Amino acid sequence: MLPLLRRKLFFTSNSTSCRMISCGSRNSLLPKLTVTPASHARALYSSSSSLTHDFHSCSRPNVVFYASPKHFSRIYLRTYSFGSRLVHEPITVDYETDIKRVVVRRQKEILQKRLKEIGFDATECLPGRSYSFPCPVCKGGGDPQKDSLTLCISENWWQANYSCFRTECQWKGVTHASAGEKSSYDSMSIVKQTKTTDRMSEESLELKPLCDEEATAFFAKRMISKETLQRNGIMQKRMSGKIAIAFPYRKNGEIVSCKYRGLPKQFWMEANTEKIFYGLDDIKEASDIIIVEGEMDKLAMEEAGFRNCVSVPVGAPSKVSDKDLPSEEKDTNYRYLWNCKDYTDKASRIILATDSDHPGQALAEELARRLGKEKCWRVKWPKKNDTESFKDANEVLISMGPQALKEVIENAELFPIKGLFNFKDFYDEIDAYYHQSLGFELGVSTGWTALNELYNVVPGELTIVTGVPNSGKSEWIDALLCNLNHSVDWKFALCSMENKVREHARKLLEKHIKKPFFHGRYGKTRDRISIEELEEGKKWLQDSFCLIRCEDDCLPNIKWVLDLAKIAVLRHGVRGLVIDPYNELDHQRSSSQTETEYVSQMLTKVKRFAQHHACHVWFVAHPRQLHNWDGGPPNMYDISGSAHFINKCDNGIVVHRNRDPEAGPLDLVQVCVRKVRNKAIGTIGEAYLRYNKITGEYSTIDMAAIHNHNKNKNDDSPDTMDK
Repeated sequence: MLPLLRRKLFFTSNSTSCRMISCGSRNSLLPKLTVTPASHARALYSSSSSLTHDFHSCSRPNVVFYASPKHFSRIYLRTYSFGSRLVHEPITVDYETDIKRVVVRRQKEILQKRLKEIGFDATECLPGRSYSFPCPVCKGGGDPQKDSLTLCISENWWQANYSCFRTECQWKGVTHASAGEKSSYDSMSIVKQTKTTDRMSEESLELKPLCDEEATAFFAKRMISKETLQRNGIMQKRMSGKIAIAFPYRKNGEIVSCKYRGLPKQFWMEANTEKIFYGLDDIKEASDIIIVEGEMDKLAMEEAGFRNCVSVPVGAPSKVSDKDLPSEEKDTNYRYLWNCKDYTDKASRIILATDSDHPGQALAEELARRLGKEKCWRVKWPKKNDTESFKDANEVLISMGPQALKEVIENAELFPIKGLFNFKDFYDEIDAYYHQSLGFELGVSTGWTALNELYNVVPGELTIVTGVPNSGKSEWIDALLCNLNHSVDWKFALCSMENKVREHARKLLEKHIKKPFFHGRYGKTRDRISIEELEEGKKWLQDSFCLIRCEDDCLPNIKWVLDLAKIAVLRHGVRGLVIDPYNELDHQRSSSQTETEYVSQMLTKVKRFAQHHACHVWFVAHPRQLHNWDGGPPNMYDISGSAHFINKCDNGIVVHRNRDPEAGPLDLVQVCVRKVRNKAIGTIGEAYLRYNKITGEYSTIDMAAIHNHNKNKNDDSPDTMDK
């Protein structure tokens, strides 16, 4: 294309020329626009007989076609009328300037339309500025009032860049005024955006002293004094016929950026400027720093007597990132922190007074991660009512006054560090424990008076049960579960790998209904469970127990069991879990890991599950092969695998059945409590129960009867006992 030069067109009534010449083709006059259809084209012509400044259709061969006159910003012919005579004055036409105006105006229309299609109303925006909007994708993290997205528009409306700073969203992109279209005018119309290096000033930004009535009323309503406004250099700027409040960002007294707030609420910042804290000079020599979430909160802090306060320049993320901290170069959302690192490193205490909503608390966590939690404190805003707290510093100032805001800051607490606590953090739980309002603080009775002084069942604890084979460990646990279900209506998950489902159901139903499942053999002459009782018992089994079973040939591991148990807790309200026995689980471990280390880690997982879900866990573990066994109950340290079974558990119990008729009745069961971590619910000792083979029930036995067992032998005493 030929360059567009400044040309003078002379139109006179005496001209005999019927041609007008311009440099360049007609298409060059409207770059970035679609080609004007012939039906919309107009022709300019002149003759010796007449001249008109209007546009008419023309079929003359020596005319130059232009696009429709509605695209032009001015008429290039001035006509003056003196009576009936038209006098035409030659004028200078700057083709390049006028065409640029047409292009920019058209680019503005297209860009605003395309921005509107993706959720931005840019009708009030100006080129070369940055604006804040709610993100159309994440909706401000659930808060539609949160302006989490920055929109930057180029000087000539050629393109718009947008980016959401919320960690979970980070939606960003670029929208062009004429995406996909090419033009020979591109090289002339595109202005490369570069980071400004010019020194900013109040004059260059066209800032004026704050004097608008609406703006001053805005601060007065928020209890910000004129003295505070003057000290912080709050100003105003007229933009598009409206007043915007200006918050200059200063570093060493010089303006490095400026943030604007429109009335009504709308935020934007100067583009391509250094990101720093607002009020940075106020913490230059401060050992204590307060960080808030907005400029208004910074001003509110000053009203309460705190000048050592800064505000973050952008909003808060919707949630705490679950990723590792990025490097300084990649940490773009928190660039202002790195730019102000020399200031924050000098501080010995940093008080985070961000908003009380979820994004505000997420911002506090992200700031603390970067500043170092060990020197961070946090503010808890006072309660507004039973369910709500005040949102921020300015809201507390407005509602409660400067003294209340001062007390809130002075009562800031140490920022919590995962794994590091103070008893103060648990005062509510301690009080509830003292008043026994949590439920089952002293445990649940086993249902056997002889055992209640030694052992009670507490949610969240781990009980290891052991005993020699065929001593009744599983039977005793089943009977205990039935007692707990009958007394406090607990539900249980059963991972019993040694029992067939039908046999386990029989044992539980016999204990529940107190009748034998079958006639004959062990049932003898007792009436068996009826059809009606069986149906009722099946409903009881369905409501009271969940089964954790591996139906294929693979052995389940402890993680698999605990994952299913967690589901049972959340879905069915299970309060107890039985894992019976340990040796039926898959215990694969690395070659570098000893069995002792493996058992320790496994039991730690089980205990954490119990504590986290307030679920009592009974873990059955067999003793190793006993040499020179004397027939007495084994020790907890005899459990096969590791001494950690006794070391890690909360309660350790040995169940032992008498096999010697000379030592006592053969239905005598000895329950040895070998370990009780919590003295409030039991102690070490032994209790004796009588086992009823017909129904599988256990009952308290009179110890005096043990000494007279030979005189009062029970004809129904079993020779063997169910496991």
